[in-house]
Amino acid sequence: MNAPAANAFQNTFTRHAEAFSDIHCHTASSSLVSNLATQVELLRMEGCVMPITVNHGEPNNAWVCSPLTTYCDYALEELNRNVHPFLGKPLSLICHAFGHVLKQARIDRAVALNNWMLSTNLYPALNEVNLSKLVDSALQRWPGHALWFRSLNVAQNAAWIEALDALGFKLIPSRQVYLFDDLHSQISVHENLKRDMHLLHSTPMQRIDDAEFHEADYAHIAHLYGKLYLEKYSRLNPQYTALFMKRWHDAGLLKFKGFRDSSGMLQAVAGMFRQGNTITAPIVGYNTALPQSLGLYRLLMAGVFEEAISANSTVNLSAGAAYFKRLRGGKPAIEYSAVLVEHLPASTQRAISVLRKLTNSIGIPIMRRFKL
Repeated sequence: MNAPAANAFQNTFTRHAEAFSDIHCHTASSSLVSNLATQVELLRMEGCVMPITVNHGEPNNAWVCSPLTTYCDYALEELNRNVHPFLGKPLSLICHAFGHVLKQARIDRAVALNNWMLSTNLYPALNEVNLSKLVDSALQRWPGHALWFRSLNVAQNAAWIEALDALGFKLIPSRQVYLFDDLHSQISVHENLKRDMHLLHSTPMQRIDDAEFHEADYAHIAHLYGKLYLEKYSRLNPQYTALFMKRWHDAGLLKFKGFRDSSGMLQAVAGMFRQGNTITAPIVGYNTALPQSLGLYRLLMAGVFEEAISANSTVNLSAGAAYFKRLRGGKPAIEYSAVLVEHLPASTQRAISVLRKLTNSIGIPIMRRFKL
C-alpha cells in the first residue's frame, strides 16, 4: 500500500473509531446489543485511535466479547449442529469439562483491542500503529486482564500476526472464515456466482439502496437479523437492537442494501462494514418463512459482491454457510485470536496453553474436515 493510500486508510479508520466511540462509550451496551455487557473505551496512542472492550467476567455474554462463550458455549453448539454424535458427543464432554477450567482461570477478564463488537473485526495498516506502545498502555491500565485481538487470518493479517507473536501473544484458532478476492473475474469461473448476479437484476423484489432506508426500517432490520442469526443459528450471537442499527447507519458505519416485497415491506437486508480495502457483512437477515425459491440469501450476498466489485474491494464473509460460500469461490482461512497472558497467574497461563493445544490439534482438523 502506497503512502497516500495508507494515510487515507488510517484517516478512515480513525473516523470510524471516533464514530464508534460516540455511539458506545456513553451508552449502556445492552441498549445497543441486548445480550452484551461490556465497557467500551477508546485508546489513543500517538495518532492511533482504537476501540477497546473491557470485561470482568460478566456471565452469559455474547461471544464477541467473551472468550468463554466463544471457546466453550459456542463450540458446544457447533459440535452438536455439525458433527456426527459418534464423534461430537465425546468432544462435547471434553469441551464442557474444559469450560469449567476456563471459567476458573477467569478467561473472561478480557480486554479486547480493536473490538468493534462485530463477528469480524477489520484492521488498519500495521505501519500506522505503534503496536508495542498500544499494548504497553493497555497493560498499564488493565494489569489483571488478558489482552485479546480477534479476527486475525494469515491471508489478510500476516503482518499483525507476526508483530503480535514477537510481543508474546499466543495464537488460538477460533473458526474458519471465507475470503473473496477479484470478484469481477470470479463471476465467469463460478456458475453459482454468475446465477446469483443474474438473479440480482431479475428479481421481482424491489431493491433498496442505502439512502432509501428510513426510520421505520430499523426495528424491522433488527427483527430480520434475529430471524436468521438468533433463531436459526445461535442466541450466543450478538443481539443487535433497532437503536444499534439506527446509530451505526446514521454514523456511516453500516451501509445497508435490502429488498422489499410488492407491498413495500422489507423482507431481506444486509448491513456492510468496510475498513480500507475489505468489506464484511455483519448484519444479514431475511424473512425465513418466505419460499426458498425467492433466493433471499442469494440476493443479499450478490448485493454484497456487487458492492465489493464497485469498490474494488475484497470480502471477508465470516463463518457459516460454508458450502454456499465455497460454491461461489470463497477461499477458506483459519481465523485466530491472539492473547497475551504472560503477566497473569500461572493457572491462567496453563489454561490458555491447553486451549491453544486443543484448538490446534482438534479444532482446526474438525473445521477443515467438516468444511465449517
